[in-house]
This record gives sequence, structure tokens and C-alpha cells, in this order.
Amino acid sequence: MRTIINNVLEQLESFRPGTLAQVEEFRVHMLGKKGVLTRLFEEFKNVEPAQKRELGQHLNQLKNKVQEAVKVHKEQLLLQTERGPKEGDLTRPAHFADVGSRHPVSLVQREILSIYERMGFAIAEGPEIEDDWHVFSALNFPPDHPARDMQDTFFIHTDSDNPVLLRTHTSSVQVRTMETQKPPIRVVCPGRVFRNEAISARAHCIFHQVEGLYIDENVSFADLKQAILLFAHEMFGTSARIRLRPSYFPFTEPSAEVDISCNICDGGGCNVCKHTGWLEIMGAGMVDPDVLQASGIDPEKYSGYAFGMGVERIAMLKWQIKDLRLYFENDVRFLEQFGEEVP
Repeated sequence: MRTIINNVLEQLESFRPGTLAQVEEFRVHMLGKKGVLTRLFEEFKNVEPAQKRELGQHLNQLKNKVQEAVKVHKEQLLLQTERGPKEGDLTRPAHFADVGSRHPVSLVQREILSIYERMGFAIAEGPEIEDDWHVFSALNFPPDHPARDMQDTFFIHTDSDNPVLLRTHTSSVQVRTMETQKPPIRVVCPGRVFRNEAISARAHCIFHQVEGLYIDENVSFADLKQAILLFAHEMFGTSARIRLRPSYFPFTEPSAEVDISCNICDGGGCNVCKHTGWLEIMGAGMVDPDVLQASGIDPEKYSGYAFGMGVERIAMLKWQIKDLRLYFENDVRFLEQFGEEVP
């Protein structure tokens, strides 16, 4: 029996299988019903009692070694099989990562800017952290003017006569442009703005605007109306109609709210447009002479118009999105619907 045990140990040490079938063949040869170890355990019954303790330990150790060797060889061969060459193009990546798409707000903002660039407008940008002068005072908002209450402001500090705050509109960029450039001026000002408002389906404390400014000699309200109509046709189609309603802004006079015919019901009336057939898209007006003068532009020689729109609002109309909060939740299921992948 000792000779057979030693022979099994030699076979075990020299066993180097190349396939799973060879491992299985070795297992059956050693551990099967008619295997070598099975026969040894049957013969163990006839061993003299004085030798049973020692031989029994050797047999159990040998069985454990054979079982462990079979397990290790199987695992190694399976791993080699998984890592082995596969059919196909081996130069391709192992897997493709999901590619993000551009945000709908970015897509609409880029489309708005493209329309106005084709109309001859340049793009101007400015800081999000601004001072009171550029956000309010230079735009005809006196310190105690009630119009300041129209915009709930995030102030950073108010320790001076010119407090620092988060801009509430990109009109501050228009002021900076008028201070540094001489007419003719024709710019659009995109950017993020902040207002201390309760977040809901129709409002948010962070949103994006695109504001426009055109200053030159003999600029009229008719020029403003034509520019808005051309934008509406480019953004919403040539069937879009606009209307201008009298309104009030401290920095323009006269001022107007601009509505567009509802693109959902085609002006017939629905829940989105509250059955009026119209949807508000922007505010506009002729630049107040006091605003021109505050920035060093002669209001006797020059006139101009300004307009401003919320990018999220335009995106809501373009894609019939009913909840403003979806833009800020970064839900991939929502974002991937717009489909333009980032290159």
C-alpha cells in the first residue's frame, strides 16, 4: 500500500494537464468509483490495527492533495480560456463607455447665438460676480427704486457703497460693453444668472439668459421688431407670429413683452399657453437715454434697442418641456433624448 501511495504522489507532482478534459480524466483515475484512491480505501479495511492510524492519515492527506490539485488545474485552465484570443478586430477597445450628450440648454443657447451671429451680432461675456453699479445703478435703478424688488438678489457683501452680488441678469455685460466700446455696438450676451427665488416647475434660482444690444445712429423700434420677428422665424419656423405688449423695464423706454404664437396648439389655445394661443419669450425695448449717458454714450446722437430672453424658457417651448427642474437634475434618461453627442 505504501508503494501505491508513493506512486500516486509521483503522478500528482508530474501532472501538467493541457485541457480540462485531461483534468477530468485524472480526477476519475484517482477519485472515481474504480479509481486508485477508492481502491486504497477499500484495501485499508485489511490493514493491521497497529498500522491503521498512520496509514489512515497518509490516505486522507493524499486524497486532499489530489482534490486540491484538480481544483487548481481547473481554475487555471478556465482563466486561460477567458483570457485567450477571440475572433474579431483585436485593435478595437474592449468595451465602449457611454458618451455624454450636450445639455439641452447648451444646445438652445448655441442655436440662439448662431441666429444672432448671422444677423451681425458679436458675442460679449462678463463676470457672474458683479457690483451694484453694473447690475443696477448704471441701468437706471436708483438705490431706493421699487424696480429693484423685481429681482431678489444674492448679495455677497454690502460693506461699501457699491455692493458685490451675483448678477441677476446679463444686462451687466451690456453696461461693460458700452463702457469700453464706441458705437456702433451690436452684441449678444449669454450667461448664467442668479435670483433668490423658490424652485418650482416654472422657476429656479439659477438660469441662463441671452441678452442683446444694438446701438447706432437712427436705430428705431421698427428695427427691434424686425430683429425679433426674424429670430422667431429662425428658431420656431416661418409660421411663427409675434406680438408686443406694452411693459415696463427701468433701462428701456418704451418697453415691451414679446409673445410668440403657441407652437403646441398652433395658436388655437391649449393648457400650455393657458388657452390664449400665445407664449411669452422675452422682454425688449429702446435703450433709455439715461442708460446711454451713464455709460458715456451721447443719447442725442445715438439710440438703440435691447432685448433679453431666458434660455430655459426657449428650450421649454422648443421641446415642450413642462418642468424647469429637469434641466438641473442631470438625469441621463432625460438628457440623452436630445441626442447630440459631445465630440
